[in-house]
Amino acid sequence: MLNEIVQDAGERMQKSADALLDNLKKIRTGRAHPSILESVHVNYYGSDVPLSQVANISVEDGRTLSIIPWEKQMVPVIEKAIMMSDLGLNPSTAGDNIRVPMPALTEETRKGYIRQARQEAENGRVAIRNIRRDANSDLKDLNKEKEITDDDLRRGEDQVQKLTDKFVAEIDKLLEQKEKDLMEI
Repeated sequence: MLNEIVQDAGERMQKSADALLDNLKKIRTGRAHPSILESVHVNYYGSDVPLSQVANISVEDGRTLSIIPWEKQMVPVIEKAIMMSDLGLNPSTAGDNIRVPMPALTEETRKGYIRQARQEAENGRVAIRNIRRDANSDLKDLNKEKEITDDDLRRGEDQVQKLTDKFVAEIDKLLEQKEKDLMEI
């Protein structure tokens, strides 16, 4: 019972860290990376699908993404979807190839993105601490019902705290890496 609670808390904390990583990928740096367009969806025969399912996205050079749709009639739809997204990108079309240049980040936008990254990291830390609170509450309930001893309770709380410390450190490392990427010119 004790191990199940600790294992469940660890799995939930891992999911929170993975969600933070996904959110940090959406914050664009000055470099071109296909994951920037993961949030873009296009209308494909009446249903919204991710851009990666209707086109090949690749990095042309350090500051330009190249999108080659699998069907020629998708070019204007993809172009419109990128412009309508809140990414601030302006695609240009040459035949059936769409190029998306990454605008250079100003100092002000870099600081704004860093604030956004720090907020995402704080949300991740809060989620981790909430999972810790839930796990400790479950352990205390088991102790009240006399299903585990006081020693088991303390051992379980220590294990949950070690997991918490591990995932908070992982979040701090992810944030530090993102800040480094954002400040790189």
